[in-house]
Amino acid sequence: MLKVRGLKKSFGDTTVLKGVNLDINEGEITVIVGPSGGGKTTLLRSITGLEKCEEGSIEINGKLFFKDGKYADKKSINDIRKNIGLVFQSFNLFPHKSVIENIIEAPIRVLGEKRENAINNAKEILSFLGLKDKANNYPCELSGGQKQRVAIGRALALNPKLMCFDEPTSALDPSLTKDIANLIKSLSKNGMSMLIITHDMEFAKLVSNKIVSMDSGIIIDKHIYCNKSEMA
Repeated sequence: MLKVRGLKKSFGDTTVLKGVNLDINEGEITVIVGPSGGGKTTLLRSITGLEKCEEGSIEINGKLFFKDGKYADKKSINDIRKNIGLVFQSFNLFPHKSVIENIIEAPIRVLGEKRENAINNAKEILSFLGLKDKANNYPCELSGGQKQRVAIGRALALNPKLMCFDEPTSALDPSLTKDIANLIKSLSKNGMSMLIITHDMEFAKLVSNKIVSMDSGIIIDKHIYCNKSEMA
């Protein structure tokens, strides 16, 4: 589903990604752990198109997204990006928009959905997330866990093939970690692939099929943990 080969990225004289290779299969939850500054977030941002690399290739859902400093043509990029959902560490919700307005924004603007259809889909997503009664609330009226679920819902509204999470539990009370893990696992059972960046090893073990370790710009251990029961 996701194939990364030989990815290299530098900021000035500092090489942050040093030929990274990574594979994620359909429906697989892969977690990348490692120390701060090791390149994890840069890798995630490169995969989602927020950072441009100098070398290597990225293939998503069988389509070439990036190769050796060049992206695919504009139409292909737009088609591929529709298959990528990104949940930011700080949620990045629009504070002036209600919960349901946050969720319908991308389908209307990116996919060209009619507002009525987008609202109906958003209501289904909110029901799935246990937030049906929060549709008209604003982000300032939500708890950290609820904001995280809305952020996930906003990404789900594009119906992506690959979901990327940057430190999904860092802003949450530890008691909510299991709830977010269960939510992510339920999504993967429908064939959605997951890439998660985290410092929380307990959360990583709880949620993942596979954990890899990254440090100094390289994947240093491809299978430090493999949950075979989850992959069965």
